[in-house]
Amino acid sequence: MMQENTSKQTETGIIPEEWDLVKVGDFVEIKHGYAFKGIFFTLEKNENVVLSPGNFHIGGGFKGDKFKYTIEKYPEDYVLKEDSIIVTMTDLSKKGDTLGYAAKIPKSNNKKYLHNQRLGLLQFKSNKIYPDFLYWVLRTKKYNWFVVGSASGSTVKHTSPSRIKQYQFACPSDLSEQKAIANILSSLDDKIALNHQINQILESMAQAIFKSWFVDFEPVKAKIAALGAGEDAEGVTCAAMHAISGKTDDELDQLQAGQPENYAQLKTTAELFPSAMQDSELGEVPEGWEISTIGEEVGVVGGGTPSTKNPKFWEDGEIHWTTPKDLSNLSDKVLLTTDRKITDVGLKKISSGLLPINTVLMSSRAPVGYLALAKVPVAVNQGYIAMLCDKSLSPEFVIQWCNYAMDEIKQRSSGTTFAEISKKNFKVIQIVVPSEDIQQSYSEMVSGFYDKIAKTAMECKSLADIRDSLLPKLLSGEVIPQGCV
Repeated sequence: MMQENTSKQTETGIIPEEWDLVKVGDFVEIKHGYAFKGIFFTLEKNENVVLSPGNFHIGGGFKGDKFKYTIEKYPEDYVLKEDSIIVTMTDLSKKGDTLGYAAKIPKSNNKKYLHNQRLGLLQFKSNKIYPDFLYWVLRTKKYNWFVVGSASGSTVKHTSPSRIKQYQFACPSDLSEQKAIANILSSLDDKIALNHQINQILESMAQAIFKSWFVDFEPVKAKIAALGAGEDAEGVTCAAMHAISGKTDDELDQLQAGQPENYAQLKTTAELFPSAMQDSELGEVPEGWEISTIGEEVGVVGGGTPSTKNPKFWEDGEIHWTTPKDLSNLSDKVLLTTDRKITDVGLKKISSGLLPINTVLMSSRAPVGYLALAKVPVAVNQGYIAMLCDKSLSPEFVIQWCNYAMDEIKQRSSGTTFAEISKKNFKVIQIVVPSEDIQQSYSEMVSGFYDKIAKTAMECKSLADIRDSLLPKLLSGEVIPQGCV
């Protein structure tokens, strides 16, 4: 519950009666990070995660796909502790979206998050502020405008601890009120984080099933092993059921007794897999499966950018138009909205037109490899390869295939300024095409995962909108938590 508060006039405007105007520097010092050496960075994941401004997610938290790892020996006092607050000192974008932005260090989960240069660590020197309250102050647009407005540099924007410490804000004198405000905002963030964890689990399940069925061919190999051991037809099918479900004999018996429909479905799926392998130009593949190219199995299109100088293409546009930047900010592999919209007139300037829901999107440059399923009709710019799954392969299959073929996709990229893969080079990548009934079985299972991911991501967006709407009102004292007056 929220309620209005009495207020007073100050030099910067009206604030609640019991609040004071303070500066960030009244409460913290800001420690610079360690200059980790690039020669020790590695693509191989290990426990040493070197954070950088590029890791900061505009919606809060970190982008795990951009983590850097190091094998360098470093001072232990640059290992960041859980819930420590760090801020960016540099932003590569001209807009400065994340300059000065704050993030909290998550639970380690066997990782060491390292304090790199161009990041500042807040070191609290006063017990008159609740740390999470200050964290939310540093997440406001007003604060971001202050930092960007005083930044140096044109292409790369920089700020400094002294500039950040000069930021002035209204602060409740009562710590319990600070805590109540922070807890409201943090509870919304916690729910968003939990939803993203659920989506990551669903995505991992889709990946695991794809790898088992279509990369490692585990159900087929289980059947071959059962035949070699002299099992009859029922035993061979049971072996594939084990491989598909991961269940023991006792667990399968329990499934048959308690959920006979699910057992029957599992058995039907197991029976679809062949019980032999065959030679192919890609090595041994399941018998009856074909070798093709991705260009033969999906429609591959690119996009374009209508002239930004012509307002007829952009003003009051309602059609989703995406650039790879939209995908770089996604926490889940579904695209629900875009940063920019175009008009019907603008759409006519893009040869690929409006692409349907469930188009598979892959960034083709700067960088290559962002992936998402479009859950809204969308037009794309020239930084994409978009895959229309209107032939033999389903969207769920294709996005997982892209994930597992990414090394080859990147190897086929070229360019001096930045890597890019052309539609021509992409289309010729070979692919193992399973039988239609097995594809259908996979898609029926996994499409439910992506429906759940999309639904949960939409809930996250709604929660973020509520959080972002409440943030300035709570931190200006326009409304305060019930019971704090």
